[in-house]
Amino acid sequence: MDELIDILDSDGHLTEQTEMKSVAHREGLFHQTVHIWFYTKTGDILLQQRGKNKATFPLLWDVSVAGHIGAGESIEISALREIEEEIGLQISKQELQKIGVFKSIHKHSKTLIDCEFHHTFITELKVPLHSLKKQESEVENLKLIAINQLKRELKGKEKNSYVPHKASYYEAILKKIKH
Repeated sequence: MDELIDILDSDGHLTEQTEMKSVAHREGLFHQTVHIWFYTKTGDILLQQRGKNKATFPLLWDVSVAGHIGAGESIEISALREIEEEIGLQISKQELQKIGVFKSIHKHSKTLIDCEFHHTFITELKVPLHSLKKQESEVENLKLIAINQLKRELKGKEKNSYVPHKASYYEAILKKIKH
């Protein structure tokens, strides 16, 4: 779905310019996204398998919930909206723990360049996996995986099953969740 988003400079500052998401991706303009990682008290992480019709990284395992921040939309409101849209869960703003902003550039093709700043949160998953309702157009599947197993898979031959975020990004997420 195309939507109007705020454009950032290469340092992550708002420029007062807005563009449609499709234009930002075509021209490689920096913009904001939210990433929300859900974890359980028993040491599992919720992963989302990206939809088979996604333009980028179809069917690869990724962050629990992710999405673009609409133009003028607050970061936390965007996170809550994406959580409800993608996995059918309502949580409060107070349950989100922001752990950082991560710069990411992925050049998929000449006409699809993701230049993003991921506002990244962690939060506890307090409901069973079967109670989540995945957004069919965005999410192929959901699963819980033990933190240690995820670490092994990201370093092993299974790493090709995951969206290729920087190793430092995954390490930062897992470190924060462990603590």
